[in-house]
Amino acid sequence: SPCTYIPFVPCLHHAPRLTPAPPFLQNMPNVRDHDASVYLRLQGDALSVGGYESNPIFWEEVSEKFAFSLFDLDWDVFMQHIQGAINRVPVLERTGIKSTVCGPESFTADHKPLMGEAPEVRGFFLGCGFNSAGMMLGGGCGKELAHWIIHGRPEKDMYGYDIRRFHHSLTDNNRWIRERSHESYAKNYSVVFPHDEPLAGRNMRKDPLHEELLQQGCVFQERHGWERPGWFSPGGAAPVLDYDYYGAYSWEQHKDYTYNKLLADEYTFDFPPHHNIIKKECLTCRNALALFDMSYFGKFYLVGPEATKAANWLFSADVSKAPGSTVYTCMLNKRGGVESDLTVSRISSGDPSSPLAPAFQGDGYYLAIGGAVAQHNWSHITTVLQDMKLQCKLIDCSEELGMMSLQGPLSRTVLQELLDTDLSNEAFPFSTHRLVKAAGCTVRAMRLSFVGELGWELHVPREHCVRVYQAVMEAGARHGITNAGYRAIDSLSIEKGYRHWHADLRPDDTPLEAGLAFTCKLKSSIPFLGREAVEAQKAAGIFRRLVCFTTDEKVPMFGLEAIWRDGEVVGHIRRADFGFAIDKTIAYGYIRDPAGGPVSMALLHPSLCPRAGRDAQHPCWKPYAQACC
Repeated sequence: SPCTYIPFVPCLHHAPRLTPAPPFLQNMPNVRDHDASVYLRLQGDALSVGGYESNPIFWEEVSEKFAFSLFDLDWDVFMQHIQGAINRVPVLERTGIKSTVCGPESFTADHKPLMGEAPEVRGFFLGCGFNSAGMMLGGGCGKELAHWIIHGRPEKDMYGYDIRRFHHSLTDNNRWIRERSHESYAKNYSVVFPHDEPLAGRNMRKDPLHEELLQQGCVFQERHGWERPGWFSPGGAAPVLDYDYYGAYSWEQHKDYTYNKLLADEYTFDFPPHHNIIKKECLTCRNALALFDMSYFGKFYLVGPEATKAANWLFSADVSKAPGSTVYTCMLNKRGGVESDLTVSRISSGDPSSPLAPAFQGDGYYLAIGGAVAQHNWSHITTVLQDMKLQCKLIDCSEELGMMSLQGPLSRTVLQELLDTDLSNEAFPFSTHRLVKAAGCTVRAMRLSFVGELGWELHVPREHCVRVYQAVMEAGARHGITNAGYRAIDSLSIEKGYRHWHADLRPDDTPLEAGLAFTCKLKSSIPFLGREAVEAQKAAGIFRRLVCFTTDEKVPMFGLEAIWRDGEVVGHIRRADFGFAIDKTIAYGYIRDPAGGPVSMALLHPSLCPRAGRDAQHPCWKPYAQACC
């Protein structure tokens, strides 16, 4: 029978009540001491004290038969919080204990709730794992969940809470769940820095180049269980070690842990100390060439007699072209919101045993999707296919294929030495792909760019990845090739205005609002999911648009900063990064017209208005700097 996996761990959470609260504390607001990891709040005439320790007691270690009751408070565990509370409010040292509360509370792998339809069972919805924040989140989450159940999706963007944010290989992995849930509990009050990474639940999914890149100084990021390249340290290997539970439960804490030290160096809201290393990766890509290991990408095949019918409905762009074509497109929901952006390549049937060119009946499409959202994409596609009852299937080859991307003005020069095909513009145009030989191995070469430079992706069977990688690096050595990671991708892509899903694009953003109207086949008569909503928005006007900003002063930005125009907040920043080629901070955010009308080009940049600067009564009379469409 079908079942669903719920990735959380119940821990015993303690909260004694001290009484009576001293008179001068009677009007005290709720207090959190992040250094001591404790909180204090008034409850009637008592002061409730709680906290998040590094050695929480896991529920299953106490009793498997527990139900509808409370546990005795463990003072050996909780005393550290009493000491922290006394340090903050010294009078508590002379205060008595009125009552104690100790019960199980569920903690998830990323300290966020688990909501939405289970990937394994249609019609089974989750609303759990609230990490001791149920009273705070319950009202809003309950409203969104009700809308989700009735209408098939929530009103607001809820991806951060959506159960589909976790890959299915993780949600039934007890080691990963236990380690990550422990870390989320222990770091509950830790400051969240922009470039922090978990230490728990690591090395769950490694791509074929992992060891090769590790020896070259790769500092890995964790996404969807994958270890993906973040940036490359000149200091040499920085392996991610087994989780040490921060020294709790008699675990010996790692000493001289290079990876952890590199993370700690970046615990800042200023530009990180490795800023110039990432700058070198970016500028080498702009001026010569860089190799990016993108093997963590989701790689799916949509094949079968009705695959084209499915593709026409699923994808906003027209992907039913001749084999050899590659199309950048979106997948939308009924409201026209962007559920995904991806590339779709039309392929021909091949060898039944090949993960690179499988055999199939009917039509075939190869989908390349950002690895961090692969499970979300898989669930969205399979739900649509089930609802439409089409004769086609979705095949996941993410583990069987690696993916390398060579980007930069010298990429053609280097690859021409390795590939047995003509790479000229006429012979190998942009947005096309073909099977070729590289270092004696068959690979799928795809001419695409995510950084705005000449470049190709090489999709390679897992067993050939190291061989092809070494051949590319050897050929590129005399042209100044470098390894580069996702920190460089973030910078390079924002310079070119390329969208990142769930940053610039979310399920509550439409392609028209995001400047991606070109991905919608509105000039054709082909129906697609979300088309009616997009057409209605186009007819009514676009009341929200994604806008690019730069700053004159060199300051870091991270997202959620307010966007002001004439003393009014008109939106907020969604994504920001530093653009090394232009030596400026770049940010993208959605804005609205304070007057309530559609966002016009004149509102975005007054110089685009023919009356600007000539009519003092016209709204574009005043010069507005920093914003451009």
